[in-house]
Amino acid sequence: MKMQNLTLLLVLFLSTSHSAFSITDGLLPNGNFELGPKRGQLKGSVVTAQNAIPNWSVTGYVEYIQSGQKQGDMLLVVPEGAYAIRLGNEASIKQNVKLVKGLHYAITFSAARTCAQEEKLNVSVVPSNEKRDWGQIPIQTMYGSNGWESFSCGFVADFQDAQIVIHNPGVEEDPACGPLIDSVALKVLNPPRRTRANLLKNGNFEEGPYVFPNASWGVLIPPHIEDAHSPLIGWIVESLKAVKYIDSEHFSVPEGKRAIELVAGKESAIAQVVITTVGRIYDLTFAVGDASNACEGSMMVEAFAGKDTVQVPYQSKGKGGFIRGKLRFKAVSTRTRVRFLSTYYTMKNDNSGSLCGPVIDDVKLFSVRYPRHA
Repeated sequence: MKMQNLTLLLVLFLSTSHSAFSITDGLLPNGNFELGPKRGQLKGSVVTAQNAIPNWSVTGYVEYIQSGQKQGDMLLVVPEGAYAIRLGNEASIKQNVKLVKGLHYAITFSAARTCAQEEKLNVSVVPSNEKRDWGQIPIQTMYGSNGWESFSCGFVADFQDAQIVIHNPGVEEDPACGPLIDSVALKVLNPPRRTRANLLKNGNFEEGPYVFPNASWGVLIPPHIEDAHSPLIGWIVESLKAVKYIDSEHFSVPEGKRAIELVAGKESAIAQVVITTVGRIYDLTFAVGDASNACEGSMMVEAFAGKDTVQVPYQSKGKGGFIRGKLRFKAVSTRTRVRFLSTYYTMKNDNSGSLCGPVIDDVKLFSVRYPRHA
């Protein structure tokens, strides 16, 4: 009887506590929203109490959505588990977390739009020493065929006690047209160092955001993310559209466990600035392939280094595979920008209309001591 009472107390504590938790790699407590409000804290699907969802606090018009729930003729699909939440006009969800000051973190979460045409989400960690230190994530462009995407953004912890906030800044005529949110995770990023063998940081893309084990759609890294706060540590997403972070569990990856898919043609680009010696010769090498995700056709990756460029064509059958590319250049500045983009726009051949593109991986930059004999 005593053991049953202890078990009951533990369950009650986990379902009602709103204390800050320290997470280094994985879902936040109740990050998938499977623990929900009590019946008396719901009016239909609308959450009526600020702390009704265990481990979270909510503000504004927030709904607790069950998988298979309908809105008119639209079926609301939950990516993992049985429940998700929907943020209406100016609504937010928040969770307190314990952080290590000075460490680099990545937030990953899944989201889907419902009936609004142009939706954005603001993701922030407060308090912060930086003004307007929040990421705005557009979710109107969908790259998958299931209606869901996982997104990521990065930050550096300025304080030990903080709060993760996901906010819908939209103002729709129907507040029930906001985006669905599910599976919120946090990961500590370990900054990689440059070496003589590779002057690029994180050239194999192994250090990046958390990838949900059961999610087969990868993680989108939004555009205009600077390297100081990028969840793809060391790299800048300097394009108009996102790039996709993929893993070897669900995709074909040329080397290691992670890679980048350039999913939106020339609007999908990554870059990194490296220190170089004027007049010295360098080689930039990299792998170009496909993710084995029904992305077929002629592809082309363009690589830039300073004033030089190379185009690497790749004929994809959508079943995996890769080739090697190389760009030799002479440095004309003490700082050289290395940049990659996809020349063409490509769609999957599964009639979904989903954007896809070439995969890049195993990117290396090194000085050539004897270029005539290399």
